[in-house]
Amino acid sequence: MITRSKLAEQLREYQIRSKHDWASVSFFSSTANVASSRVDVAIFVICELVILAFLVFSAVSLYFTHVTLAVVFIFFTMVLLLLMKVTKKVRLARKKKRRMLLPLSM
Repeated sequence: MITRSKLAEQLREYQIRSKHDWASVSFFSSTANVASSRVDVAIFVICELVILAFLVFSAVSLYFTHVTLAVVFIFFTMVLLLLMKVTKKVRLARKKKRRMLLPLSM
């Protein structure tokens, strides 16, 4: 049974969670709210820097005609991009699931 105290507690938790919205974290993301904590933001920024480094290394290795090394760097870049997309979708699904726990009247 839903009581007034449970509703007030859920509303308070929802307000606390929604207060931690961040600006756009990722250059590659399509939504503005990818992460909700500073640790998540730091992890996404580090991943983006690693992706950009891999792309630069692959361009440099192509310049020096090391094609296999360039392919390896591009492969790792694609894996990291895929990992970031999957992580973003999982976090958004978890966030939507938490929102659905609140009653519609709120």
